[in-house]
Amino acid sequence: MKRAAFLGAAGCAVAGATMPRIARSAESDYQLSTATGVIDGTLETIATTPAPVVLIIAGSGPTDRNGNALALGLDDNAYKLLAADLAQKNIASLRYDKRGIGKSAAAGSSEQKLRFENYIDDAAGWLRKLRADGRFSKIVVAGHSEGSLIGMIAVQRAPADAFVSLEGAGRPAAVVLREQLKPKLPPQLYAQADAIITSLQDGTTVAEVPAELMVLFRPSVQPYLISWFKYDPAVEIAKLRIPVTIVQGTADVQVTMADARALQAADPSARLVVVQGMNHVLKYSPDVSSEAAILKGYQDPSLPVDSQVVDAVAAAARGSRR
Repeated sequence: MKRAAFLGAAGCAVAGATMPRIARSAESDYQLSTATGVIDGTLETIATTPAPVVLIIAGSGPTDRNGNALALGLDDNAYKLLAADLAQKNIASLRYDKRGIGKSAAAGSSEQKLRFENYIDDAAGWLRKLRADGRFSKIVVAGHSEGSLIGMIAVQRAPADAFVSLEGAGRPAAVVLREQLKPKLPPQLYAQADAIITSLQDGTTVAEVPAELMVLFRPSVQPYLISWFKYDPAVEIAKLRIPVTIVQGTADVQVTMADARALQAADPSARLVVVQGMNHVLKYSPDVSSEAAILKGYQDPSLPVDSQVVDAVAAAARGSRR
């Protein structure tokens, strides 16, 4: 009730009050040339330049520039909404289709050849391009979910001014994956999944995969998983020498507060923003006891990104701590 009252009060116009200035923004295509093809993005610029710009890095799976993976039932528009909200705060942004996805499809090689480092190289390439663009005064990386780990490694390879982890894991992917699978699989099937994960951690592919686990561990995706499992987010975030903000929602059923604490423990100077009732796709859930209510945000593009996320990213872009 307190939250609803706050939002209602914030949305009311007060007689005689000066309405805030609405920033004028414009979207345009922005492209990155790579050795395997063009990565296609949307640059949202504002009228005033030079301005800070936020590079939004998508999470795992076939996620497009807007935060959607329709083939998996993910239709939330989280990145598009975040970009629009940042523009209202006079902050530019760039979001892009991952290689192999959407308009970046041609840049993707076969799944068998894809490696986690490809995504890191793409993000670093965008950072270099933004740094050379005179319209931008400051570059902030906002990595969501898997994009958090991609972003924190990318800023070690190309300069950025601040880093924001949005619902990013704080433990290696293999650890998180085991944690997610254990309560959902029968004991015997989980034991098989655990053995496969262990083999992949050791750098060895697995030829025989149970049909029930094929979507996760099909042979063509195993080389990618091997390349991903070797990174520890806590180790990587400790290497950063730029301001770091960690944003974590309490209603996230994929990445937990344990991950946020692990990241902050590795970088005690980082600012931790805990958003009560926010799910993995950056949206508020009115009923955190109901998984159906939490997951509603995954399929409703009309729901806004939580304002505390926007404020945290904007503060990083402005160089403030609040």
